Parts: sequence; structure tokens; C-alpha cells
Amino acid sequence: MPAARPKKENSSSGTPPSDEASSESIKSKRKRQSQSCDACRARKVRCARENPDDAKQSCKHCITLGIPCTYDYQPKKRGPPNLYLRRLQEAAAAAHVERPADESSASPVSVPSPPSAVLSPSVAKTPVTPFLDAPLKPCLPGPIPPSRYPIAADSFHPHFKSDDLADPLSTYPLFNWSFKQHPAPNVIPPLSFYYRPYRLDDIAPRDTISLIIALFFDFVYPLTPCIHKPSFMADLHARREEHDPLFFALVMSTVASTLVQVPRSYLPMERPVVRKLAQTCHEASRHISVASYDPPTSMHVVIRYLDCVYHFCEGHDATQHAAFGEAAHIAVTLRMHEEASYEGLDPIECEVRRRTFWLLFGADKSMSILLGRPICLRDEDCTVHFPKELDDEYITPSAYLPQPHGKTATVSGLNYTSRIFALLGEILVRIRVDKRSPPQGQFATARLEEVQSLHQRILTALIHAPEPLRLKSIHPQSRLPPEFGGAGFRQATFAEVKDFFDNPNASRANALNPFLVMQANLYVTQQLVRFVIEQYRDELIISLQGSIEEVQVAEDRQAVASDLLNILHSIPIQSIATNGPSLVHKVRFVASTLLDAVRKAETAPASAARAHAYLCTFTHTHT
Repeated sequence: MPAARPKKENSSSGTPPSDEASSESIKSKRKRQSQSCDACRARKVRCARENPDDAKQSCKHCITLGIPCTYDYQPKKRGPPNLYLRRLQEAAAAAHVERPADESSASPVSVPSPPSAVLSPSVAKTPVTPFLDAPLKPCLPGPIPPSRYPIAADSFHPHFKSDDLADPLSTYPLFNWSFKQHPAPNVIPPLSFYYRPYRLDDIAPRDTISLIIALFFDFVYPLTPCIHKPSFMADLHARREEHDPLFFALVMSTVASTLVQVPRSYLPMERPVVRKLAQTCHEASRHISVASYDPPTSMHVVIRYLDCVYHFCEGHDATQHAAFGEAAHIAVTLRMHEEASYEGLDPIECEVRRRTFWLLFGADKSMSILLGRPICLRDEDCTVHFPKELDDEYITPSAYLPQPHGKTATVSGLNYTSRIFALLGEILVRIRVDKRSPPQGQFATARLEEVQSLHQRILTALIHAPEPLRLKSIHPQSRLPPEFGGAGFRQATFAEVKDFFDNPNASRANALNPFLVMQANLYVTQQLVRFVIEQYRDELIISLQGSIEEVQVAEDRQAVASDLLNILHSIPIQSIATNGPSLVHKVRFVASTLLDAVRKAETAPASAARAHAYLCTFTHTHT
């Protein structure tokens, strides 16, 4: 066995004396230069003093220049400023100067509230405002704990009362998200502790909320069936919102999106009051949902989709796209696009997820074609099935009940619309790919065959639609009645629409028919997709043949416009008006192409005259 290694001796005993002397001389040479004077520091030269240890002695440069030699510079600490410490110091100084008057009346179970000086400067005292003039009043037991990195939830403090907000209805983003924080307590309760209870009466009378919810299911639900009506109404009657903040946010988003879509004659309020209530409801929902993303649920997706509809109707384009992006990303996080993710879910949850996903799928394609945006949800990535064609009362938490024979489910309109948008997605993907790498030769010929196949599929997409979704009568172009498009017809149509929106006693039988409302959305969307396919087909023909007959192109465009006008004339105007701005954008997209034919009045006068007549009719229909 080898002998153990002997321990090292003390370094002092093993160091020769000569080495110790040399190390001491090196240490003396490395003595750090003392602080330079202000003048030498500014000139960035070495400060030369005969005796560096004498702080009162002037350096040679200052003596030569005849200026005072001072040492007033204070070195700054490296790194970013400690704003959190500065805020604590400001709060302590303010608390020392002025104590709150109601300090002794603090609740014994809550953390003491911070002094008023800690709050953001944008918060100021204003008199109490009446109903609908103030934002959401939280009924919360204590102050929200601060965070070193402020989050959105920190802006919803119980001591930020409704009468403390200078601008209760500020534009989006909501209020002031950068309130100054107070010192953190030792124990931080869970976030849900600060988000209960909520009451609908804090926003509006409960009867008013119930009326708006009823209008949602009468007018908005057929186009956006993303809520299971029986369970939603049961939860509403049980006041679930008072102990479930996310359900309260869902109710608020539903109310906000309904207020901006239904005719104002249905609401017993003035237009400014309706818009203010819609904004208040949206902000109340936003305050809650931004702080409750983990874990994500299908209710988050529904809330964000309804917020997207609200911003779209209000004209908030950028905010609308942001809300849609959130909804789409949460849906993908939940794997709502994969059928395998639906195993183990109850029937209600499955159908709500399917319906919501296909609503997002259609909105994605609409924004892509109307606004030229990239596609977020591609058809080849989606394996989820279409929703079951069952009405809500036949979907229970435990099973699917059979739909009565001969009764068409309301969700069938969404299924047929989704099929049309799937065809639109196919053509959009091909357009994007060919734009990066244009097909040549036989590849272009193969692409043209694909596009022609898509054209045939879109023309026959609604041929098997159930009877309630079929148009009752479509006039051929040669058999259009002479009054269509005339001054008398336009005046009568305008009077009918005005009466529908303004007269509370006007007939609403057509608007309350969900299948008539869905007909307008279905057939207008079909013509939109048909137009996009024909437009790209013509581009492929030009790339292959080098030219195309302009007369034939003009006739194809006018055929689409003519069929679209026939559809609009075949559906009651109240049902068309119920579709809202989304239908207007689709019609406008197709009608705008008629401008090219109008400009060719000299070369093709007959075609230009027809295009001009169609364009005038579209314009009067919009107004």
C-alpha cells in the first residue's frame, strides 16, 4: 500500500525570504491611484500630485492652469436605478408628513391600505356619478398585494373606488396599468381572494342584463353559437358570477358584443348610454380575464372571440386583431384543432369547443381575404370534426339526445359556412405558395385544374343544404323585375330598414327567423369565395397563355355581382341587416371590382353600363 501523501507545510514556512521581499515590492508598486480632481477628470488626463495622500494639495495641472483644484465628483452606482426602493422612500416620506384620516377604521382582517400619495397621479377624487357613468364597482375585501413587476391584476385595487377614477371610460388599453405599488405584506393571499364577489347590479340592473342576454339568443346566437344556452341560463339564474369571476367576464363580454350588434330600437336606452354600457361591460370583462389565463379554458376562448366581435363592430381594428390573436393562440394551446384532444370531455364542453374553433376558423379566413393578412389556422393542421347538428336542449352533460326528425338544428348554418371557409382556405394557401414560387409549364397547368375543381366545388357547396337554409326564389338576370334597383325600390328598402332599426313596434318576424339570417351569411360568403377563385383562375390563365379575353372576364365579374344582388333581393332586408358589418364588408369586397368595368366605358360601353347599374344598387343597399 503506498504511503500517504504528506501534508503541505505552511506557505509562510515554505516561501524563501527573497520571494517574500519581491512580493512586498510588487504590492507597493500596485498601490491604487487616489481620486482625480474634477478638472483632470473632465480633461481625462492623469492627475499629478506630489503627495497623493494629501487631499488638500492642488495637482500640477491645476496650478499650471491657475484654476481651483476640487474633488466634488461623486461616483454613481452601476446598474439601473432602484425604482422600487425610491417608491418606498417616497411613500414613507409622504406617510410621515400626512397620515390618512381613516387609518384607525381599517378592517382587522385586511392588510392596512397604503397612503393616498402612493397611488398613481392619474387617480383623482371626483364626485360620485350616477348609473352607467362609473366603471365597475368591485366588492372586494382587501387591497391587492403588489408585485415587483406590476401585472394587469394589480390595477384592480379595492381602494381604487369608482369615484376615484378621473376617466372611467378611457380608451383601450383599460385605465392606467402602471399604478405605484405599496410595500408587500408578509403573507400574499391567492389571486382569487381579490376577485369575489361580483354582482351584475354593479354594472346595470339585473333586468336590463337579462333583456340583453335574451336579445343575444334571439339575434346574435344563430351566427355565433358559442354558448350552450341551457347551462348558461341555469348558471345565470343561480348567480354563478358572484363566486366565479371568469363566468362574470363571460356574461360581460356577451352583453358588450350584443349591444353593438342588435338594433338600437330593441333597447330602452339612448344610443350614447348603450355605447357607454357596452364599453363598461367590456372593460369589466377585460379586468378579470387578463389576470386569469392559467390554466387556460374554453371559456377564455369564447370571451376573447366575443371581444373580437365587439371591437370589430366598434371599428377598433388593431384591438380586434389582438383579441382574435389571443383567442386563436389559447385555442391552439388547448389543442382545440385536434380531434384527439376531445376524448374524456363531456358533450357540452366538446360542442362548445368545436363551435368556437370553427367560428375562429371562419374569422381567420375572412380577415385573410378582406384585409390581406396571413392565415393563422390552416385546414391541413385541423383534424377536429364539425359540430354535431343538434340544438342545445339535446346536448346534456352526460349524453347526446336525438334531434327530432324533420327539425333542422340551428348549428347547421355554422357547419355549411365552415365548409365554405375551408374551400376559401384551400385557395388562399395555393395563392400564398404560388406568390412565393410561381408555377411554370405543366405545374401551372396542374394548378389551373385544381383551381377549376375548387370552382366547381364552391358552386355546389350548398346544393345539399337543408330546406330552411335554401333560398326560396332567385331571379335569373334576364327575369329581374323592372323595379329592382329603381328609385322606388331603393326608397322602399331604405324606409323598411330605418323602420326596423328605429321603430320599436316594427315587425321583426324575419329578423327572428334564424335560418333567414343564416341564409344571408351563407350565400354572400359563397359568392365571395367564388369571386376569389375566379380571380385567381384568370391570373393562372394569363400566366399560361399570356393574355385573356377582357370581355369574358368582365362578364364573369358581372355574373358574380348579379347573383349577389339576386341573393340580397331574395332575403328579407331585416335578416340582412341583422348580420351586421361583417356582411357589409363581404358585399363591398365583391362590389368594388365593378369599378374596373366602369372605367372602360369607352371600349366596352354596354358592359360598363351594366357594371355602373350594379354598383349603384350595391351602394344604395349599403346605405
